[in-house]
Amino acid sequence: MEFLTLQHLMKELTTKAEMLMVVTKDYQEYFLVLFREASHCMQLVFGIDVKEVDPHSHSYVLVPALGLTYDGMVGDGQKYPRTILLIIILGIIHIQDNRASEEAIWEMLNQMGLYPGRDHCIYGEPRKFLTKDLVQEQYLGCLEVPSSDPPRYEFLWGLRVHTETSEEEVLEFWGMLKDTTLKALPVCHEEGSEDEEERDPHLGPVEE
Repeated sequence: MEFLTLQHLMKELTTKAEMLMVVTKDYQEYFLVLFREASHCMQLVFGIDVKEVDPHSHSYVLVPALGLTYDGMVGDGQKYPRTILLIIILGIIHIQDNRASEEAIWEMLNQMGLYPGRDHCIYGEPRKFLTKDLVQEQYLGCLEVPSSDPPRYEFLWGLRVHTETSEEEVLEFWGMLKDTTLKALPVCHEEGSEDEEERDPHLGPVEE
């Protein structure tokens, strides 16, 4: 999976021959099994699909799942794709009658070891990703709850989601993830600053 992740970061096609070069001789006869498992892990951990583009040369491209075009790696030195977080958030919003409170989203993300103000070893700091990055990229809409004091926010699907994918695709993928991802994801984070840790985890969108 490490090799496939690197190929995605480099935005390059990969081939079966290249992948065999990183598999030790003792395991090359099991290549198809290893490739299938690695591809499944790319879906579960990153939300990235491994798609064959040329069956003759056995070449593959790595792209965000569900037809989405955003992998969450823009800025902040993010090292790994975060499409899977977007898919999970979209699923939460849908099952919450298409409008989810920030509290409901954090309840699910907390189960994955993701907390506002703390850097996760794979996904980085999730609060800015939720309240700013995805809103700016038009994958999420953010509305302040009327008369809430302190202010509370709700999230809904943004225009870009409706353009790139569908409810059926999101729910099918999210259903597959629901029973596996929370158990499979590594729970790891780096402590944030004291100011970040003391902040209310349900504060609204990050200001510039």
